[in-house]
Amino acid sequence: MTDRDLWRSVDEYFDVLVREDVALAETRRAAAAGGLPDIAVAPNQGKLLHLLAQTAGARRILEIGTLGGYSTLWLARALPSDGVLVTLEIDPEHARTAADSLEQAGVGELVDVVVGPASSTLDAMVAAGTEAFDLVFVDADKQSLARYVEQSLALSHPGTLIVLDNVVRDGGVVDADHPDDRVQGVRAMVDLVADHPRLDATVVQTVGSKGYDGFALVRVLP
Repeated sequence: MTDRDLWRSVDEYFDVLVREDVALAETRRAAAAGGLPDIAVAPNQGKLLHLLAQTAGARRILEIGTLGGYSTLWLARALPSDGVLVTLEIDPEHARTAADSLEQAGVGELVDVVVGPASSTLDAMVAAGTEAFDLVFVDADKQSLARYVEQSLALSHPGTLIVLDNVVRDGGVVDADHPDDRVQGVRAMVDLVADHPRLDATVVQTVGSKGYDGFALVRVLP
């Protein structure tokens, strides 16, 4: 058995704690049927986002990178009935697939799927004085992570939790000369956060059905 096979088996063993229901499974299937890349969070990672949002008491959630809406659904289900989730997606087809799945799952009224480049959308939200978010989940292009963190900070309040996915890159982040610009994007984000007076953070490495990677957890300070 390879390491990857073992990691997948462990994920499957703990599925009893995750309990992915029909709506979540259908959201995954709709994304696959639409030809979307298989890069959404794993079910146990979706449940982690759900628990983090609930623990934070999140009423307003911002997601950068919708894809097929799988992580969006996990997050939306953590909201109270008067909550709001704004999710940003650059690809119109991905956004349509996600919006359809979220409507079918019964959370369509809680979620606003915004189509367009996230950096431009975020700038517009900041300029408009958009109400601060309680939790931000960033799962978009890694080349822009530092900018997304800065923009998320402008849309946050003290105590906001910013979660960034895929920051370990199979360990590539330790190589300062790595040729992958996604790795360099992560490193630029780490440099920003490490020296920022209003951000406190850590990174948790993960293994599982999605391979070897990790999350950054960043808390906004006063």
